[in-house]
Amino acid sequence: MNAVEIESAVSDLAAQPFNAAEFPYAFLAAFGNKETTLRKLRAGNNNASDVPGGVLLRNNIHIAVCDAGTVGNMLHTLRDSPATTKAKAKFILATDGQTLEAEELISGETIACAFEDFPNHFGFLLPLAGISTIKEIKDNPIDVRATGRLNKLYVELLRENPDWAKEERRSDMNHFMARLVFCFFAEDTDIFNGKGLFTQTVDQMSASDGSNTHEVLCQIFRAMNIKVSERADADPRLPNWANGFPYVNGGLFSGSTEVPRFTRMARTYLMHAGALSWREINPDIFGSMIQAVADDDERGALGMHYTSVPNILKVLNPLFLDDLRAALADAGDNERKLLNLRKRMARIRVFDPACGSGNFLVIAYKQMREIEAEINRRRDELHLRSEIPLTNFRGIELRDFPAEIARLALIIAEFQCDVLYRGQKDALAEFLPLDAQNWIVCGNALQLDWLGVCPATGLDTKLVADDLFEAPLDQAQIDFENEGGETYICGNPPYKGSKWQSEGQKADLANAWIKHPRLAKTTDFVTGWFARFFDYLDKVPDAVAAFVATNSVVQGQQAIDVWPVAFARDCEIRFAHTSFKWANLASNNAGVTVVVIGLGKKSSRPKRLFQDELVKQCSAIGPYLVPDSLAYVQKATAPIGEQSTMLFGNMPRDGGNLFLDGDLALRIGSEDPIARAFLRRFYGSDELINGRLRYCLWIEEGEVEKARKSAFVADRLIRVAENRRESDAESTRQFADRPYRFVQIAGVARKNQILVPGVSSENRPYLPCDYLTKEAIVSNKCFALYDAPLWNLAVIASRLHWVWIGTVCVRMRTDFSYSNTLGWNTFPVPLLTEQNKADLTRCADDILLARESHFPATIADLYDPETMPDNLRHAHERNDEVLERIYIGRRFKNDTERLEKMFELYTKMTAADKAKPAAKATRGRKKTV
Repeated sequence: MNAVEIESAVSDLAAQPFNAAEFPYAFLAAFGNKETTLRKLRAGNNNASDVPGGVLLRNNIHIAVCDAGTVGNMLHTLRDSPATTKAKAKFILATDGQTLEAEELISGETIACAFEDFPNHFGFLLPLAGISTIKEIKDNPIDVRATGRLNKLYVELLRENPDWAKEERRSDMNHFMARLVFCFFAEDTDIFNGKGLFTQTVDQMSASDGSNTHEVLCQIFRAMNIKVSERADADPRLPNWANGFPYVNGGLFSGSTEVPRFTRMARTYLMHAGALSWREINPDIFGSMIQAVADDDERGALGMHYTSVPNILKVLNPLFLDDLRAALADAGDNERKLLNLRKRMARIRVFDPACGSGNFLVIAYKQMREIEAEINRRRDELHLRSEIPLTNFRGIELRDFPAEIARLALIIAEFQCDVLYRGQKDALAEFLPLDAQNWIVCGNALQLDWLGVCPATGLDTKLVADDLFEAPLDQAQIDFENEGGETYICGNPPYKGSKWQSEGQKADLANAWIKHPRLAKTTDFVTGWFARFFDYLDKVPDAVAAFVATNSVVQGQQAIDVWPVAFARDCEIRFAHTSFKWANLASNNAGVTVVVIGLGKKSSRPKRLFQDELVKQCSAIGPYLVPDSLAYVQKATAPIGEQSTMLFGNMPRDGGNLFLDGDLALRIGSEDPIARAFLRRFYGSDELINGRLRYCLWIEEGEVEKARKSAFVADRLIRVAENRRESDAESTRQFADRPYRFVQIAGVARKNQILVPGVSSENRPYLPCDYLTKEAIVSNKCFALYDAPLWNLAVIASRLHWVWIGTVCVRMRTDFSYSNTLGWNTFPVPLLTEQNKADLTRCADDILLARESHFPATIADLYDPETMPDNLRHAHERNDEVLERIYIGRRFKNDTERLEKMFELYTKMTAADKAKPAAKATRGRKKTV
């Protein structure tokens, strides 16, 4: 369940008559617990409570219903309960049906409220559903509650008005929803005269069955598009009850005032939405959640489209806000410096060419208003009108509804800032009528000319919008006067790897990379925004940009493809945040792993690299977000260091006919002694990591006739031959007359072999690998070092190698995709002494022995970060210490330092290799397959 679904379930629970016996189970169901879990709790099987009538779900919550007036005492009992501690409960909760109290046991934070009011605190309890508590939601749940209610209304209206769901009318429906959002906010903030004017008018003037609700809304909307002085002459005449609404303008209520027809349920949803306290709406996050309401594909993930303010500030702070705050600190109380800073901010342009519902623009605006307010405080000009115009916050958004919500969010943010910094009276006096300028363009950011939306200083580009909300879709240029201003481009563009892009997206990316067409075929969709910025930078050289991007753009082949082009076009990485999770409001807080990349023209100013809470100043930031190194890693056909040669495993191309699962292999081995001689244990990624039993038929050239004497083997070879003959690949058909062997055999061990899976999870603390005897056959889903010294395993199993692979190799979504040519051959292993090799061999032995002590646990079991055995963890830590001391004489402080050293060494080793081509040619290593 996501946050919106949970809030809805909790609200329904609070509205029902209180049932003491049923409440704990209904509460747990509201937070996403399955019926099977609840059934076991009811039966007492999984209920660990030692409190009479209590319900305790392990690793979750201890709940008890108590007698009236004893809630505080019961909460104390739950806190002191031994069962609460033993079951590792995260929360305790007590209620008597009149009041409710709860406590988060780790933080000690509590809530206490009337029972019917506890849905207003649902954000406090979100960790019960596996959703990390987010401060904005925890402190103010109105945004989630409003999203849920609007979604119910939206779905019900489309059900009753199917024609409004069609493509030609969808924009009308979305515009109607934007009007409602404005009305709800305006009636709770005194923008409308009298509290609750909108909701009360609809309630009083429309029938309870909803039959004329659309007519009432139509008259209200029409009134807000007619100046008060002109209403007497309006045709048709406005009803008297509609005259209480002000003239709004701004295009929000212009054009058609047609409203979809309401059912009784739709009217009820409208009233429920209006009953919320919209004064508290937070435009920072509301827009990003509500935009899913109008999107059929995204509505299933309703409420997950949340972008936290701290994450947005990871983009905006180093982009320009830190600089403004530093200027404010430098100005002190100097009125001249403060005035210059205020004038400077009035000319700053913030442009988001993938703005969605405007989160980045809203946060930037609010942060700048905060700085401006401090300037005004120091200059004793508290009631001065803001000099920061909303039209300096520009955006491009592909879909009309998010673009509309972005404009509305900025309007709401401006009003809230005016109330906060200037007072309600001044804010209201200047709010209406709305300005008709339109500064959020609805269009395709990879097709539009960015200069037309956010022109360079002094360029004459004027095309005044019709109004605030009804911009033509082909609008490209907007009236803009901002001589001498700074331009900052930011945003969180869509990601989409090359394999998952639609044909339209591929065309958009090709258009963006028109100067470098090769990159359009292999890079993530987000790189289209990089490409457009490089073009924009040619015309606006002082512009600076910062984008959120998938970390794949600074890894593997994309790092090699994208960044040399950027550097060649005189662009540099000004700052960057290394990988972190861009979280949402889904259960388990699932999110994509991203980086933040700050871009600008090459300069001599220091660069900043952020890693968690640390920041490092450096002279340059490289393609892999490594400080002080612009090097990028090229594939190598042989190792550059001391390590042994690594080859692919073996590829069968047999249609599965050379393979047997564990059960079949056991039966054939016991029944058929001839076949048994040719059965070999087979290892791919799954078999190596998860311990899956799989066998193959492995027949050497001189043993074919002997093998065919087994009826089972003979039958399987016939099937292999038939499968290969039917293949589309000529290289496979050529092996139809040799069905007994794999099509590609990279190598076979004489004594032993070290295996590395081709794909593995990034969530393990170390790369999975293993040391096997010669009997094992290696799949092409693995890489192998055949008969290599054991110290090689110590290198593969190190944190150093984990960090290197995670940086220079390609990813399969978030999983590591290992490469011998890009990850192993390029790994900078320094010259090792015999003692170094002996020490590493002992470390590898210790790792293997630690694993063996937990037989039959699999690698997946052993390397689960939550349950990794202590002796295995200690063996790895010792291995890391021994290896890292070889590099720098001590342990590295962090992964950034590891990468710095390895790239420094890589650069030296590859430079030395190029200087000695003859020596390299005579090293006698096998060539990588």
